[in-house]
Amino acid sequence: MHDNDLAVGDAAALGRLATLHMLGRRAREAATPAELDFILANESFQLAPYRQAALWWEGGVAALSGLSQTDPNTPFVQWLARLCPVLHDQAGGHPLLPRPADLLAELAAEWDDWLPAHALWLPMGPASGLLLARDDTWQDAEAALLGEWAATWHHARLALTRDTLGARLTRTLRQNAQAFAPARLPATLAALRTRQGLRYVLALTAVLLFPIRLSVLAPGELVPAHPSVVRAPMDGVVDQVLVTPNQKVKAGTALFSLDKAGLEARLAVATQTLATAQAEYRQQAQQALFDTKSKSRLATVQGSIGEKEAEVAYLRQQTERATLTAPADGIVLMDAPSEWIGRPVVTGERLATLATEGDEELEAWLALGDAIDLEPGAPVRLYLNTSPLDPVDARLRYVAHEAQQRPDGSFAYRLRADLADGSPRPRIGLKGTVKVSGGYTPLAWWLLRRPLAAARQFVGL
Repeated sequence: MHDNDLAVGDAAALGRLATLHMLGRRAREAATPAELDFILANESFQLAPYRQAALWWEGGVAALSGLSQTDPNTPFVQWLARLCPVLHDQAGGHPLLPRPADLLAELAAEWDDWLPAHALWLPMGPASGLLLARDDTWQDAEAALLGEWAATWHHARLALTRDTLGARLTRTLRQNAQAFAPARLPATLAALRTRQGLRYVLALTAVLLFPIRLSVLAPGELVPAHPSVVRAPMDGVVDQVLVTPNQKVKAGTALFSLDKAGLEARLAVATQTLATAQAEYRQQAQQALFDTKSKSRLATVQGSIGEKEAEVAYLRQQTERATLTAPADGIVLMDAPSEWIGRPVVTGERLATLATEGDEELEAWLALGDAIDLEPGAPVRLYLNTSPLDPVDARLRYVAHEAQQRPDGSFAYRLRADLADGSPRPRIGLKGTVKVSGGYTPLAWWLLRRPLAAARQFVGL
């Protein structure tokens, strides 16, 4: 490839990134959900060309390319309303290149009437997605770029449509704070003496006594639920690493090889010593026919042979154990192979972990100040750093009774939770923020718990 070709490729990539940035800015500046839907269905063409686009949002067709609004009674929209849920279930949270042959017969029969041959499905949330169709096949780079744009758009639409309890409480508290500002305090005190003021006090009291679920945040990670640990069977030095991280292996697959030079030398000496003892036994057996003294030494020589045979068998077994194999099927979880080669290990030292695919659980570390009362089965939710809009739900299994020191020097309680049925199952090792929900408590206590704890520690009471 010439330098000119590289320059053209870099310029095209920069152009696509600039377009993505421009579309993201337009999405954030959109005033209504309808405007956002129109942008997604019609202006995604700037990232990758297509003939038809359809936005399926929370169970209905929200937008079509080329139209400012959709009519749910048209045959095309009704067909899309039946097609999109099927594609969403097949995708499982990942981009999908659907084929008519994989659909139900009634959907596949009408595909050519409504859509071109090649389609791309981009899931967005639990019941939403974007369908793009054209005559040419889709490239991986196009799917990745459109997926990034779809995630940006989805975040902007949620910001426009969601009015969460937290947002409503924030507005209420802001209004209350303004009422007790120094400039308005005399008027507020005067209003409190009236019947209207009494209603205001009662309303504020009701808000502060409103029950809200106490929750805390903690760093979390997806870890294997029932791992198989590969440990060093003896003291030695790692000679070879025969697998790579995240490699799928079967039971009995060779994983590590320890240095066998010392074992093989000892085995050779023991084998030679055994051969010498056996030769001596044969000589004594021949002499025993004529010499009574030689006959008495046969038992001693025979015992020496048994001792040498046991030593040879032990050294052969150790030589075989120097090659570590997988105890079960699984995925290899380990550090970089180059970090292990030439490294001395002791008996029982962990070299790698084997995790069974689909056997994940949630591990989190609860700070000492966040150790609220948590019962087994309490709801736990993991917001992954790689996919913060698709939380992983779980149920608390246990919280350790004793805090452990973390690598950063802090102390925290280990928390383990089982993933809920139907929840997304990302790969092991992904990290994020865990939200652990406890019992219900008044809003006033939810707001004042941390300040009161900090004040108590400061004054020493």
